[in-house]
Amino acid sequence: MAAIITDQLRILNAKNFVAGVQSSSNSYYAFIGLPNPEDYQSDWDTSPPAPKDSLDQTNDYWDTMLAMKKINSSDISQVVRKTTWASGITYDMWRNDITRTNPSQPSGSFDIYSANYYVMNSDFRVYICLYNNATPENNFQGGPSLDEPTFTDIEPRAAGNSGDGYIWKYLYTIKPSQAIKFDSTSYIPTPNNWETNTDVEAVRQNAASSGQLKICTIRNRGVGLGTANSTYTGVPILGDGFGAEATIVINNDSKVETITVSKGGEGYSYGTVDLVAGGVPTGTTAPVFNVIIPPPGGHGADIYRELGAFNVLTYARFENDTENPDFITGNQFARVGLIENPKAYDSTSNLTLDKASALYAMRLTGIGYSSATFTPDTEITQTVGLGSTAVGRVVSYDQVTGVLKYWQDRTNSGFSSDGNLDATPTYGFRSNKFTSNPSGGGNLTINGGSVVLGIQTAFQGVSTVLNSRTYYLGQNFVNGLADPESQKFSGDIIYVDNRPSVTRSSSQKEDVKIILQF
Repeated sequence: MAAIITDQLRILNAKNFVAGVQSSSNSYYAFIGLPNPEDYQSDWDTSPPAPKDSLDQTNDYWDTMLAMKKINSSDISQVVRKTTWASGITYDMWRNDITRTNPSQPSGSFDIYSANYYVMNSDFRVYICLYNNATPENNFQGGPSLDEPTFTDIEPRAAGNSGDGYIWKYLYTIKPSQAIKFDSTSYIPTPNNWETNTDVEAVRQNAASSGQLKICTIRNRGVGLGTANSTYTGVPILGDGFGAEATIVINNDSKVETITVSKGGEGYSYGTVDLVAGGVPTGTTAPVFNVIIPPPGGHGADIYRELGAFNVLTYARFENDTENPDFITGNQFARVGLIENPKAYDSTSNLTLDKASALYAMRLTGIGYSSATFTPDTEITQTVGLGSTAVGRVVSYDQVTGVLKYWQDRTNSGFSSDGNLDATPTYGFRSNKFTSNPSGGGNLTINGGSVVLGIQTAFQGVSTVLNSRTYYLGQNFVNGLADPESQKFSGDIIYVDNRPSVTRSSSQKEDVKIILQF
């Protein structure tokens, strides 16, 4: 059967996703991960591989996850393509009838949402082009825009005095807080909760009613239209609506010079100018007009539908925090992604922390701990019992606090990073946990660093005092060990992006902007 999925479903899906993130019953997180990309591919930084969408690969995403940042209700927005106003560019105009057989002009787009019919100006104000000076003389291609729209009047009008013929309608202004989070190279944000947002109430109210007309264009100026230099007012526009009228000016050549909508009426989904009822001579060749139908509800009633907001941008800032140091330094990450409803560690409840570590940690003690080094991504081991060894991979080590962060994945248990089995694994196939209470034949010694250190089993809590200074550790330690703050393999990983690696330092922060296209 011939069928399509319409753009309106895409917009609905985007709107529903935003509502889901903003719902108090859900928890969404951005994450960073994969500190060892070279183990997966030697040229990762120059040619990161495309992520794989499989359940097995999802487990690897969890294994190599470093930290998460909560996506709050203010960290998500529906976004639209960025079109920045520039002098001399010919923009498309709003049309309700754009199809493959009737493309938008001058872009040639087969659907309205691919056309360049709206702009953002230099002050982050957004306008829709209602008329681009399309005339029979320019083959309905329109002309260049010469006046930057800067006004905030809610009624459509020209932007300046150049006579470029453009009619713009102001829609909204992007706030500085929105620009910081959601402005990107290719997208601009739309205001959240447009239907109830008080900042745009005047624009919504100006939409007035569905089917209120704003623009009529001239397809043919006609010939021999009676008395030259005449103006006809109150010319009715017929259709399935009512109340719309136009003013028509006849020039010195007895042709139509201009047509303007003097009364918008309401309820129009199609329309035609009634010259006879308006007393306009039809001449030897009758003029032809195109009545432009606004979007449902009128211009400004539903910004998501009017601009095609079927893209969503999520924002997360990974920034070092001395009171909650969940983001590692001294190592790298090469993967970002989104998780829906991860659970708190060892819990059936959703994770709700603003920041969360996905790593294991231990606090070490012993001679030389304050100068010891652990090479990132190398193995550490502990004999946890007779013939049993726990194996982990180093993520970071803090010489001040003695906190070592690590992860455990399949490579510690006889498998390669791509899942291939090693027939003779060094430590066997079992993934043993590090412990502060080893069984017979085991010990507290942690091997793999520049000096041999042990687990500080007496340490409890989330902070420690050294030389009269309090150091926050980001995780809760019990007997010298800390579990991740999130439960591995819980929730759904809904987006993954492999990136060239970024090495984190204590003085930097990363703004992660993820765009979901529905």
